[in-house]
Amino acid sequence: MAMCPSWWRLALAVPFVWCLWPGAVVAAQAQTYPTRPVRLVLPYGPGGIIDYVGRTVAQKLSEEVGQPVVAENRPGAGGILGTDTVARSAPDGYTLVLMDPAIVINPTLQADVPYDLFKSLQTVSVISSSPEVLVVNPSLPVKTFGELVAYGKANPGKLNFASAGIGTTPHLAGEMFKLRTGIDAIHVPYKGIGASYTDMMSGKVQMAFSSIAGALPFTSDNRVRALATTGLKRSAVYPDVPTVAEAGLPGFEVDLWLAVFAPTGLPAPVTARLNAALNQALAASDLKAALAKVGVEPRGTSPEEGAAFVRAEFDKWKQVVADGKIKEN
Repeated sequence: MAMCPSWWRLALAVPFVWCLWPGAVVAAQAQTYPTRPVRLVLPYGPGGIIDYVGRTVAQKLSEEVGQPVVAENRPGAGGILGTDTVARSAPDGYTLVLMDPAIVINPTLQADVPYDLFKSLQTVSVISSSPEVLVVNPSLPVKTFGELVAYGKANPGKLNFASAGIGTTPHLAGEMFKLRTGIDAIHVPYKGIGASYTDMMSGKVQMAFSSIAGALPFTSDNRVRALATTGLKRSAVYPDVPTVAEAGLPGFEVDLWLAVFAPTGLPAPVTARLNAALNQALAASDLKAALAKVGVEPRGTSPEEGAAFVRAEFDKWKQVVADGKIKEN
């Protein structure tokens, strides 16, 4: 049989090579990323759940991607300042942010959020869930959730509650508590829940819905008292502490979930690489054990599942803010 001319064989091969080329580029991007350190912005000060989980996950993620993942605290404005830093960064996978439900609450609650959550940021993975814990100053004459409610009703305006900033989950949990109990309490925002504990111990603020990570150093030696947690079930960290629902407010639940976000436009292979590395890190037994110490359960989602979850949380908290007529302060 006659051989095809060389030019003809090349012409036949070109479509085949052309079809392979996009896939080859995608594979190459996924294999080479990252080639330098990755920055994980933590938009609150030290001493809270974002700080603890962020640094714990960053260390494990470094092992998975083969480059340092550097956790960096950038507190301010209830997480907005640090998040805005990432929203304005190049979508190359080297600048990420770990954020809590404040990222979906702030766009409704505050008029001056400088980025569009759904246009400027994309979800890489929802990485964890945990309840909050209601803590009070030990000098407050209450030892149970019911006694706190009774004290608040008998002393209108005398309770101050701390939060990690306007629009954060501790803030909204406090507002929901006020709505459900009818108690008049004053909101005092801080640059992260850890910063509030000095004032709580001195009595300048009397209570807070705190991350367990933020509360544990102070409840372990009774510098503050834990009265209730906000999950559907009791926390393994505080097995003797009832949930808020058990203690008298049925249906009261606050999930302090955390998610990793990147600037919108992250290349698909980089998104896939980051997502896989995060989910592998979350599956590691030593990471699970470290998170369990502060009542955090690892999750891990696909980017698509994470984006759908974040949208649903945005809609949920938007309704809470509207129904409760909750203002910035």
